[in-house]
Amino acid sequence: MVEYDFSGQVAFVTGAAHGQGQSHAQHYAKHGADVVVTDIADEMATVEYDLGTSDELAETASLVEDEGQDALALELDVRNEDEVEAAVEEAIDEFGGIDILANNAGIAHFGDLVEMDERMWNEMLDTNLKGVWLCSKHVGKHFVDQGHGGKIVSTSSIYGLSAGPGSGHYIAAKHGVVGLTKTLALELADYDVNVNAVCPTGVDTPMISGVLEAYGEEALNEATDVTGPWNLFDHDAMIESRDISEAYMWLSSDAARYVTGIALPVDAGMLAK
Repeated sequence: MVEYDFSGQVAFVTGAAHGQGQSHAQHYAKHGADVVVTDIADEMATVEYDLGTSDELAETASLVEDEGQDALALELDVRNEDEVEAAVEEAIDEFGGIDILANNAGIAHFGDLVEMDERMWNEMLDTNLKGVWLCSKHVGKHFVDQGHGGKIVSTSSIYGLSAGPGSGHYIAAKHGVVGLTKTLALELADYDVNVNAVCPTGVDTPMISGVLEAYGEEALNEATDVTGPWNLFDHDAMIESRDISEAYMWLSSDAARYVTGIALPVDAGMLAK
């Protein structure tokens, strides 16, 4: 594991109850950051698998503390601006400031665009795109006000850089994250804020396993019939959350101080095909 130094810094991580968000939180703590861990800790109407729970969010906070760092656990619906603003203010009150925003919260499900229920579209775009904007808006305001820069890293997807059947709402949201990232990078450059996105291939997380259980292998096969096997490395295998966390750590560190406005694939070569 590469050694980064986030001593004295505070990371604000969304969707941190399990999966990639929990991994990101633990990695930030391993490298010396205090961490605000947030999650909706509730179910959503269109999501057919289990989302993170309050107990899992508390477990993430404990993992941060096990690394010798302070944790603040907040239940947060990133779709709700009042909740986002309040959570950012509470984090600043608790720690004195925020240095890193990790926009990880997201959902996934399948549906053809010409048959999709409007509620499914709205929950996807509100969570996976609007939520990234709201958190970036309020943490970004803080970065501007505090005057010594900051880092924003958001999770897009390989489907933020490509397309596939059966998940056009997800693809639209993840393309939107890339556009949002590039625009924020332009708008916040004068304030020394780096803004980047990570674009994973399939990652072995509760979200992916939940989607496969809810929709079956047929939905995945529909996509791979078009794209072929997912990856160049390990073909159909899922990569691990820690692979995405390492990209987050680099983009959050001084090693990437001149990197901004990019969408970084961590995709085992999928897009090279």
